[in-house]
Amino acid sequence: MRPLAWLCALPLLSVAGCQAASAGAAPDAAPQATPSTSVAQPPVSAVSAPLPPQPASSASAAPSSSDAGAHDAGPPSACPEGMAPINKFCVDRWEAHLVSLDDAGHEVIHPHFERPSEGVAYLARSAAGVFPQGYISRVEAAAACKRAGKRLCSRNEWLRACQGKRWWTWPYGATAKRGKCNNGKVHLLSQMFGTQGRSWKYDDHFNSPRLNQEPGFLAKAGEYAECSNAEGVFDMVGNLHEWVSDSVDDAFVESFEAEEVERRTQPHRTGNGVFMGGFFSTTSELGPGCKYTTIAHEPTYHDYSTGFRCCQKQASPPKK
Repeated sequence: MRPLAWLCALPLLSVAGCQAASAGAAPDAAPQATPSTSVAQPPVSAVSAPLPPQPASSASAAPSSSDAGAHDAGPPSACPEGMAPINKFCVDRWEAHLVSLDDAGHEVIHPHFERPSEGVAYLARSAAGVFPQGYISRVEAAAACKRAGKRLCSRNEWLRACQGKRWWTWPYGATAKRGKCNNGKVHLLSQMFGTQGRSWKYDDHFNSPRLNQEPGFLAKAGEYAECSNAEGVFDMVGNLHEWVSDSVDDAFVESFEAEEVERRTQPHRTGNGVFMGGFFSTTSELGPGCKYTTIAHEPTYHDYSTGFRCCQKQASPPKK
């Protein structure tokens, strides 16, 4: 079964009609693409109304691990280094990258712009100043977290980590501020491969290594230093979508639809996975800020926009 990305699922129009947004063009000026079951269609939230590129000055220098200590670091024993304590769980401060072990047992970072190779036992790692891993499915992300002694966050955990103690819509506050996070950029699929979305192919285009090597789009973890909160968790809005552990079922959909959030309609089916936060070319098509939620894709789906981070239970403090 193909992922639901193969359905006509552009957020600017209904599922019955497709539209490929050209880079920099207004939505109503974009060319039309006729739905087809024999060709790939753009994934939900991978194509939307583009905004002009953000100026380079919007990206701040990546924080070091010592910078993260300026935030609410919590008890020293609560979470491992590189994770922030949130209630009773820990969350990676930065979006994850992948490492594998060479013959000598040394960690080797996997190229962030390449699909994970079959048969390789990757571990999830989180660090400032490293490009996060795109092109990853929920299945692969969950396995990498598990090998690192962690797990994927639940959607509720992810929302708490993103919204902070004040439950802000955006990590940094209640209202959107342009340039704080890495989002709202033009769409690379249109820019690189033309505006006829019906001609885009899943492997050749949605998963092209070129996309996350294009300068000025994907940012290194923590590069947008103001896209954070008091807990010191970075890039939960924009940069890459982030898989969570939830699956779509009747109870999930009922709760999801009861949220007081304006979202464009997405196709979905029982068993789909969930990813959060939007990526560098989205705004608020599927919810504002931390509430941006995509439910249209199977757990095996992956493209240049899909990433992840891990969570784990907080360790009990040592007895005195």
